[in-house]
Parts: sequence; structure tokens; C-alpha cells
Amino acid sequence: MSDRWPLSAFADEVAPDLDEQLKALRAEEIGHVELRSAWGVNVADLSGEQLDEAVRALREAGIGVSAIGSPVGKAPVDGDLDAELGRLRACLDAADRLGTSLVRVFSFYVPEGRYAEHRDEVLRRMAALTALAAERGATLVHENESHIYGDTGERCRDLVESVGSPALRIAFDPANFVQCDVKPMAEAWPLLRDYVTHVHIKDAVEVDRGGAAYPAEALPGAVMLSVRPAGEGDGDVPGLLRALDSCGYQGFLTLEPHLHFHLPEMDGPQRLHVAASALRGLAAGLG
Repeated sequence: MSDRWPLSAFADEVAPDLDEQLKALRAEEIGHVELRSAWGVNVADLSGEQLDEAVRALREAGIGVSAIGSPVGKAPVDGDLDAELGRLRACLDAADRLGTSLVRVFSFYVPEGRYAEHRDEVLRRMAALTALAAERGATLVHENESHIYGDTGERCRDLVESVGSPALRIAFDPANFVQCDVKPMAEAWPLLRDYVTHVHIKDAVEVDRGGAAYPAEALPGAVMLSVRPAGEGDGDVPGLLRALDSCGYQGFLTLEPHLHFHLPEMDGPQRLHVAASALRGLAAGLG
């Protein structure tokens, strides 16, 4: 992958302990981590001492940080905005310490799919988050996810264009689009390709959500069971790689395996190996 795109991973899906995460990344020759948690502590809650230890461990392992996998915006749209701004400040501090300018964010859970009703408030909140990031010289990369405002290509584009700042861009996740009944390449990519600066790699098969209005992680089974290694689902990951190659994309591909439901007999390092091997196989097919 290094000759085309740098590879990263959410290594807290391997193990809670940061040293174990870095060991697995080195074994797979993955040069970066998207830091979401270490030692079981969310990145937004890491203490100064823990950040010092993370910097030391990363340096010794020769592993860089592709982005901060923050939880910012993964909250109700009518929740406490000041709390989200506080979490973002903590994540921006972590980004500074860990040597990355990218912070992954979300666009708030909207009740019962009432997107139009809550659009103005979502945009107000995203503009405030983006302004804070811009002040710090950082870029927020918005990940499309179920039941947040930006869970379709149209609403993701609305976010970026309405906020109107280069400090807000898109982290494109094909599996999450599949889980929202959106065709990633046929429907979302044409709307978002000009704004994609970060890519998450996982695949998924289509599932019947049964109208459930919950985050994917809260659903018992079906949605998380839908996740597959790249190329084994309905996300058209091969098409995504071809499009990235064609448009000259130079950002990261970040593995987000989520394979613990699909491959429960494997441990974390084994599932990371499956995910990395699948992606590398597809990339090799580009020629």
C-alpha cells in the first residue's frame, strides 16, 4: 500500500493496551494508527501523562498517527454543545501532541429521522466545531454514520457546503453508507468526491434495520454482523479504490475492521490480518 496510499487502522479493535495495538500494527506493516482509545480510555479523556506515554510508545514503535478518532458529535442534537466543544479541545490538544492535523467527527444524532427539523441546529453546531478547529490549524473529517444528520451523501455534502470552511471535510466510509441503504459509489461518491480527504475501509452487506433509530453499536447483532472485510460486501470497495486512484487521492486508508461479530473465533490481531490482507489484495488488483 505504501507506494499508493499510507495505511492506518483503528487498533483499539485489536486490544485495549496501546503496546499491544502497536505490536499488531508492526506485525502487519501498518505504519499509522487512528487513535480512538488507549488503555481502555477514550482519546478525549487521556490525561497529560497518558499522552506523554502514548508519544513515547509511538516513537519507539515507529508508528505515526493518521488522525484522532474522536467521539465529537456522536451525541444528541439537543445535547450540551459546550460539552462537545470541550471534548473537541481535548482532541485538538491530543492531535497537537501526536503529530496529526486531522480529527474525525460526527454530526449529531437526530431523533426519529427528523433531519429537516434539526438541520439549522446541526449546522450551527458543526460551524462552531469547525471554527474551533480552524483556529487551531486542524481539519475536521466528518464520518458518515447511521442516524446522525450526515448519514447520506446529500446531507454530508450539505454539511460541508453550508459550513463553507476548508477545516471541514469528509471521511468516506463505504460500509456505513451500505448500512444506511445508500449505494456508496453510485450515490454518495459523485456528491462527495471533491470533499473527501480521509477514507475508512470496511465493507458491509445490506441489512434490514427494521426501522430502529439507534446508533449502529447499540443494535443487537444485525448491523454489526453485516460488516465484512474489504471486497466481501456491498460497499464496492474495489470501485472506491479505482476512483481514489483515478482522482489522485493522497490521503490515508484507515482500516476499521469491526470483524468481531463476523469472525468471533479469531482474536484481535488475527482479525486485523484478515482486514489488512483483504485491502492489500484489492489494491494489488489495481495494477
